[in-house]
Amino acid sequence: MSTISRAVADRTDVVFSRSMLQRAVLSCAVGQVFEIYDFVIYGFLASTIAKAFFPAGDPVAALLSTFAAFAVGFCVRPLGAIVIGAYGDRRGRREALVLTIGVMALATGAIGLIPKYETIGIAAPIILVLCRVLQGFSTGGEWGGAAAMLVEYAPANQRAFLSSFQQAGTALGLLLATLSVALLTSMFSTDAFNSWGWRLPFLLGFILGPIGYYLRTQIAETPAFTKTVAEEKLARSPLIETLSTQKPGLFVAFGISALPCVIYWVFLVFLPTYAAQHLNISASATFFSTTFSGLLYLVLSPIMGYLSDRIGRKPLLLTAAVAAIVLAYPLFLLLVSFNSLAGFVLVQAIATVILTLTTGVLCAVLSEMFPTRIRYTALSVSYGLAVAIFGGFAPLISTALAQMTGDPLAPAYYVVFSGLLTLLGALFVREGGNKPLME
Repeated sequence: MSTISRAVADRTDVVFSRSMLQRAVLSCAVGQVFEIYDFVIYGFLASTIAKAFFPAGDPVAALLSTFAAFAVGFCVRPLGAIVIGAYGDRRGRREALVLTIGVMALATGAIGLIPKYETIGIAAPIILVLCRVLQGFSTGGEWGGAAAMLVEYAPANQRAFLSSFQQAGTALGLLLATLSVALLTSMFSTDAFNSWGWRLPFLLGFILGPIGYYLRTQIAETPAFTKTVAEEKLARSPLIETLSTQKPGLFVAFGISALPCVIYWVFLVFLPTYAAQHLNISASATFFSTTFSGLLYLVLSPIMGYLSDRIGRKPLLLTAAVAAIVLAYPLFLLLVSFNSLAGFVLVQAIATVILTLTTGVLCAVLSEMFPTRIRYTALSVSYGLAVAIFGGFAPLISTALAQMTGDPLAPAYYVVFSGLLTLLGALFVREGGNKPLME
C-alpha cells in the first residue's frame, strides 16, 4: 500500500464521525422517500393516468396498459442495478447516489407535464414509458447503494437498526404519496382532478429532487469503501466478479427480497385501486387507510431492526414468511367478506406488520452477505431482479388474476408463492450481526 493510501486508511476513524453517520442516514432516507413517492404515486393514480394517456374505450384494457407501463419501470431496474451498481463499486457510493436522485427528479416531474392522448395522440403513452424507463434505471441503483452506505457506516451491533431507517424512508414516501392523493381527491371535484389535479403530485418531484441532491453532496464516502480504495482492492469488473463468485448469495438474496416486494406492492399500492373497483370503497377512504398503514410501517421498521440486532436476522425472516403463507388467503377472504372500510383497514394493518418483519432486517442481512468490493453491485442486482419480477408485475398480475379467474381472492396465491421463496431463502441465511463486514 502506498504512503498516501495508508494515510487515508489511518484517518478513517477520525473522518467518519457520529455526525457524518447521522447525515448519511438522513440523506439515504430522503432518497428513499423520493423514490417510493414517485413509484407509489403512479400506482395510486393508475386509473386516472389510464384515462389521460391511453385511448378511450375499454377501461380494463386502459388500466392494464397503465400497469404495463408501471411494470416497464421495474423491468429496467436490473439494467440500472448493473450500470449504477458497478459505478458505485468503482467510484463510490456517494457519487452513484447523487446521480440516481437527479435522474429520478427529472423523470418524475416530466410525467406531470406530458400532454394528454387527446392532444398529442400516441406520443403521450410513448413519453410516459420513456419517463418510466428513466425512473426504473435510477431506482435500480438507488436501493442497493443506500443500503450499502448505511450498513458500511453503522457499528456492527446497530446495522439492522440504522439501515432500517432507509425502509422508514419507504414508509415516509408512502405516507407522502397517500396524503397527497387523499387531500387532492378531497379538495378537487372529480372532473378537476382527472383534468389537471392529478399532475400536482408529480410536479412535486421538481422540489424534492434538489433537496435530496443537496443532502447527498454533503456526506463523505463510507469507511468500508474508503478502506477498500486505500488498500487498492477495487473490483476491476464488479458485475463479472459478482456473477462468478456470489451465485449462492445472489439466489438467497433474491428469495429473501421476494416477499417484502409482493406485500408492499400488493397490499399497500395495488389494494386501494382493487378496493375502489371491486368493493365500492371510495378512493379517498382507501388512501387514508393506507396512510395509517404507512404510519405502522414507519414506526415498526426501526423497532424490528433493533430487535434483529439482538436476536438475529433469521428469526424475523422466518416468522414473516410463515405468516404470509398462512394468512394471505384469509386476509383476502376477510377483505371480500367484510366489503367495508373497517375490513380494508384491518387487512392492510396485518399485512404491514408482516412486511416490517422483513423491512427491519433486509438492508442489513443482504449487505452482510457480500464483500465490500462488489457489495453495491450484488445488492442492486439481487434486489433489483426481485423488485422487477415481484414488485413491478404485482399490480398487473393481481389485476389479471382477478380478471381471468373471476375470483377476487386470486391475488392471495401470488402472496403465498412469494412467501415460499422467502422461506426458502431465509433457511440459508448466515447470521452476520455483530460480526465484521466481509472484506
